Amino acid sequence: MQAGRRQFIAGLLATGLVPKPSWADAGSPSFLSAAALVDGTYVLCGIDAALKVTFQLSLPARGHAAAAHPSRPEAVAFARRPGTYAVVIDCVTGSQTALLQVPGGRHFYGHGAFSSDGHLLFTTENDFEAGRGRIGVWDTRAGYRRIDEWDSGGVGPHDIKRLPNTETLVVANGGIDTHPDSGRTTLNIPTMRPNLTYIEAGAIVEVAEPTPPMHKNSIRHLAVNAEGQVAFGMQWQGDGAAPMLVGTHVRGQEMVLLDTPLDHLRDMRGYVGSICYADHDDTIAVTSPRGGIIQFYDARSGQLKKSRPLPDVCGAAASADGILLTSGTGALSFMTGGQQTVSRTESASWDNHLIPL
Repeated sequence: MQAGRRQFIAGLLATGLVPKPSWADAGSPSFLSAAALVDGTYVLCGIDAALKVTFQLSLPARGHAAAAHPSRPEAVAFARRPGTYAVVIDCVTGSQTALLQVPGGRHFYGHGAFSSDGHLLFTTENDFEAGRGRIGVWDTRAGYRRIDEWDSGGVGPHDIKRLPNTETLVVANGGIDTHPDSGRTTLNIPTMRPNLTYIEAGAIVEVAEPTPPMHKNSIRHLAVNAEGQVAFGMQWQGDGAAPMLVGTHVRGQEMVLLDTPLDHLRDMRGYVGSICYADHDDTIAVTSPRGGIIQFYDARSGQLKKSRPLPDVCGAAASADGILLTSGTGALSFMTGGQQTVSRTESASWDNHLIPL
């Protein structure tokens, strides 16, 4: 959207002469993604179903993921770990409406989720002096004022999702302890304990852990289907080849780790970058930028169905007809049936995640 049009709409909104804005007023994007431009600046972009960029809004530093408000064209863009900012952006006017800053001794992990009514935002954070994960709670009706914080149920909380038709949060506690003084260096590999933690109104209601031999498999990214099944992607911190990298969980049951054929597992190079459900929740898609590959699993049987190469691929999100993928090369690709059907390239390096609206 051109800056002049954004300013014009902002003026009308201020006078109350237009109805409540929607995502259509922001160019009808279907997805959000952070990116780095060739001049070294960072932006949050809207991307439509035709792979066109509908808006490009400045960020103060490198972004990671974003959270889209459930009822208005507003997004929260999060700094890459161990960043300390999250920017609230009006995607119609392009204006920054709030800046979230964590309290001293905290940093963001790059992900957040809204309550179903959009009144609360939940953010994954590190209490780095205590070496414990926290969930920040922010009141969106009060200008994103911080009103509470909860125990995440583990160390290194990364991704966070809300289960459908509930207010239950699921948190990927990666198990990795870090401290800003050491940058992104991991401090506790021998004692890692990754888990999935389910939280309701601040109370931990369930914790699921992989078996002890998998304790160096950091649970990082999550996807949730309509029935509440959680798919998770991991990043191996141990020596040698990763034993497994993808799993699923349903509340009240044990974790299921998907047994991938060894050659395909090696292709991922120990690293899952993003994960999503697709094909009406029949498929789990996982990407690895390190391996330059996307894999497709049957969501019911857990069997690997196919894999496809795509250089530096990471962002993945489902649409009605397939999967949109973004790459650090600037490529935007649409896949249906595991086959690439449309591709175009922007003068940008897409960051790790693609957020569906």
